[in-house]
Amino acid sequence: MTAATAHQTALPFAPLQQAQQRALHPELHNAHIRFIGLNKTYPGQDAPALADIDLNIQRGEIFGIIGRSGAGKSSLIRTINRLEQPSGGRVLIDQVDIGEYDEDRLVALRRRIGMIFQHFNLMSAKTVWQNVELPLKVAGVPKAARERKVRELLELVGLQEKHRVYPAQLSGGQKQRVGIARALVHDPQILLCDEATSALDPETTESILGLLRDINQRLGLTIVLITHEMAVIRAICDRVVVLERGRVVEQGAVWEVFGDPQHAVSRTLLAPLQPPLSQSVQARLQVAPPSAQAAIVLRLRVSGRDAEAPDLSALFSALGGQVSLLQGGIEPIQERALGQLVVSVAGSVHGHAGVIERARQWAAQVEVLGYVV
Repeated sequence: MTAATAHQTALPFAPLQQAQQRALHPELHNAHIRFIGLNKTYPGQDAPALADIDLNIQRGEIFGIIGRSGAGKSSLIRTINRLEQPSGGRVLIDQVDIGEYDEDRLVALRRRIGMIFQHFNLMSAKTVWQNVELPLKVAGVPKAARERKVRELLELVGLQEKHRVYPAQLSGGQKQRVGIARALVHDPQILLCDEATSALDPETTESILGLLRDINQRLGLTIVLITHEMAVIRAICDRVVVLERGRVVEQGAVWEVFGDPQHAVSRTLLAPLQPPLSQSVQARLQVAPPSAQAAIVLRLRVSGRDAEAPDLSALFSALGGQVSLLQGGIEPIQERALGQLVVSVAGSVHGHAGVIERARQWAAQVEVLGYVV
């Protein structure tokens, strides 16, 4: 067989191979946004801002990107609308490589992608209405259509009564609602949120996250959100990726990463959500049991691997003796029960070693904190 004949024979199998790949990896071929081998290095810097990023973001999900300052979060999100030009690799939207877009196609792309910012970026000399209307005026949208759109969006974000007010007269949460309305004027398919709640107090943050969740459900938008706060990820996201020094160190469903973080950076970011052991308990703890009658203190972590709520009565019965709940709790994340309990067990017939072994049959992780008389 000649080389030409071999080549001709191989051609009919290519569609079959593509179909097999689609069947094996539907999350890739159906992804709304894909990063393939993405790299970014800024001039004058030796270390890359992004290195070998491979991710897929599904249509209609809320996807969180978290990491410490300088991890590469903003660099990554800004490649989606080509505000940052990658040094290597590809960014695909709807399976189309946007690196091949000319200026006209980039303008059209950016109208399909809304963006909201940490510091709102509102024009102080314009009213709420004028701030939301401005992108439509720039795009040459007729006045009647502009008025209809602005009215709809201000109602969506709950600011219809503030349309004549200037930004200086608004609270931080109201300013961010204006920013969200402005980001939606072109009916985008993707909404990028760059630390959108970092400048807000906890109560206002909760209301803004609730609004974003409502917009996601009502409009079917794909939302990509970057933050350094795990509480924000927990409240709103479907999946999360953890970045460190421009690299992906962990990714998965939110309940998986929260329930059983695999990387030290993930555990560090989660630490503020875990209440420290109370001072009264710490003051009484001893490293070694002073006697066989001493109570053992355990921290039990529930990872959510079991979809059903944990049976506390079964735990207490298995441990035997007198079981006291010192602190902790279980909460639902994505319909999975996650959390931790700190318990003391005294007078168990199973002894300290037996208590630890039985606790391991119930909890994903068991940590011996010490002993108390």
